[in-house]
Amino acid sequence: MDGEWVYCGVPVDSPLGIAAGPLLNGKWLLYYAALGFDILTYKTVRSRERASYGLPNLQPIDWESGPVPAEVGVAGEMRGSWAVSFGMPSKPPRFWQDDVAATRSCLAKGKFLSVSVVATAEDDWSIDDLAADYAQCARWAAESGADGVEANFSCPNVSSADGQLFLNPTDAGIVAAKLREVIPNTPLLLKVGHIANRETAHALLEAVAPFADALVMVNGVSARVRQPSGELLFDRQCRGIAGEAIRETVLGQLALFDGVICEFGFDARLVGVGGLGQAADVRACLDRGCEAVQFATAAMVNPGLGLAIRRERF
Repeated sequence: MDGEWVYCGVPVDSPLGIAAGPLLNGKWLLYYAALGFDILTYKTVRSRERASYGLPNLQPIDWESGPVPAEVGVAGEMRGSWAVSFGMPSKPPRFWQDDVAATRSCLAKGKFLSVSVVATAEDDWSIDDLAADYAQCARWAAESGADGVEANFSCPNVSSADGQLFLNPTDAGIVAAKLREVIPNTPLLLKVGHIANRETAHALLEAVAPFADALVMVNGVSARVRQPSGELLFDRQCRGIAGEAIRETVLGQLALFDGVICEFGFDARLVGVGGLGQAADVRACLDRGCEAVQFATAAMVNPGLGLAIRRERF
């Protein structure tokens, strides 16, 4: 852990973070801040209240690693990976604004509070409408004291525009430009999903690099989930797969983006997330051009993970 660490231009005590998802409110955020994590992402919030999808929200799966499958089978117990089905719920804006402000006032120097935001798309919205809703959330987050804003451009649990924005570089660039306009002095990070194609990676970087400080990846992969009886869960819809099974996919995508950034000279940082769970994973991400590493599943299963990694001094 020796050395000076910087996250989006801000000094931090370590490059260890928690991804959007586990930190539901300030109490959870402060708990993990006390456990060795220094870059903390407040769970994705919206400009209006949104209920969670119905149960089950977390379903252990039977898939260890390898190429991303079209579907996975369920497991009777947690084996390191699961299907996630929350649908990006959100408390009302007044609640999360007040909670972010109170939480930030309790964080010590060396901690970075990022707030994950997403738009709530209507069927008749244009891309400008979508961008305006993202911007509203980002402005509220910054005004509440967030050190940075992480705009969620991907969610493997939804099929609407807000969940697939990262796959449309032109629209992603429009939204990123609007976000930068409304928070010109606040670090802006973009959360993206699974991209294996070099041309798509290049197009996305070209569109958003002028506006974003960093790209956070990978926000899970999508697959259907089948029970032993043959029935597909979640109304036969894809759900996000998170945990150990996607580790190699994540490291491969980070290497892909790092190569494109270096080859074309894009001014963009990377943040690794997805399937990571040990000190060796931190080093692997840093070696692939990452400025920081975020944990989710591994930190939920083992809250002491951050302290353990710090002891190993990766």
